Amino acid sequence: MTATAIAFDGHRLPVAPRNPGRRALINAGYVWVLHKRVLLRVLAAVLCCVAIVGVYEVRGKIQDFYIAAETVAQNKVADAGFAVNEISIGGQSITQEAEIVKALAIEPHMSTVDFDADAARQRIETLPAIASATVRKIYPGHIVVSVTERVPVARWRVDGSTFVVDKDGNQIGENGGAYGDLPLVIGDGAADDAQAMIHALARFDDLKKGIAALSRIGDRRWDIIYATGLRVQLPETGVAQALNELEMFEKNYQLLERDVTVIDLRVPSMMALLPSKDAIAQLALLNKKKPVHHGKGDAEYGTAN
Repeated sequence: MTATAIAFDGHRLPVAPRNPGRRALINAGYVWVLHKRVLLRVLAAVLCCVAIVGVYEVRGKIQDFYIAAETVAQNKVADAGFAVNEISIGGQSITQEAEIVKALAIEPHMSTVDFDADAARQRIETLPAIASATVRKIYPGHIVVSVTERVPVARWRVDGSTFVVDKDGNQIGENGGAYGDLPLVIGDGAADDAQAMIHALARFDDLKKGIAALSRIGDRRWDIIYATGLRVQLPETGVAQALNELEMFEKNYQLLERDVTVIDLRVPSMMALLPSKDAIAQLALLNKKKPVHHGKGDAEYGTAN
């Protein structure tokens, strides 16, 4: 073969036809090769956003379907003989049965299979007077509740209302008149410290008779208020010693029966008395009638028995 060479003029060579589509495809190929990882990540993010939006749009329908299916299932189980048809409650005296039933949260057509006993127990134990509770399911349709209530130790009067409180000062219910034998404490902070004061008085039988209330003063100390109107002012510290002294005077002189309105024991080893107005008048009259004894010189001394 022989090659033939032809002389040509560069200005006369034909121009290649323009093809925008082909050029764009070539450019896209270059971008894909150079930025493949970035493009894949962007594509994944877009697909994820689309999926989230789709789920958000149909969530209501899915939830409605789930609720409907659950309701149908519960009804089927209930119709099969597992519907809750009996509730037994025991151990309560302060807490109303209606409060416990409400805490059980049993809905119409609920079955014992679907009833959450542990969740119900936790709700019951949030009631003020409940210390602990047990909730059992007895198939086919019986719920048994047993509660242990907090032990009331005193009645606490505050802001015109009277509550029953336990040893820690927790309010466990309003006083409905069934706890009149419990000590009555009044004043700010009285509920928190009631147990200590009640315990201090426990061994003084003579002093406990006729107590109307124990009054907390400034959340620092106590006054004993008797039904006669007598007020015994106790010190901040050394309460046991003050009560011992008061008991001794009661045994020897029946001090609590005397016509006095205040017995002040706030100063250690000293007792101050405030007689009633009638007692003051009687004492003044007795002092006027007492004879006067003359001693040496011109001094006069009055004696009182």
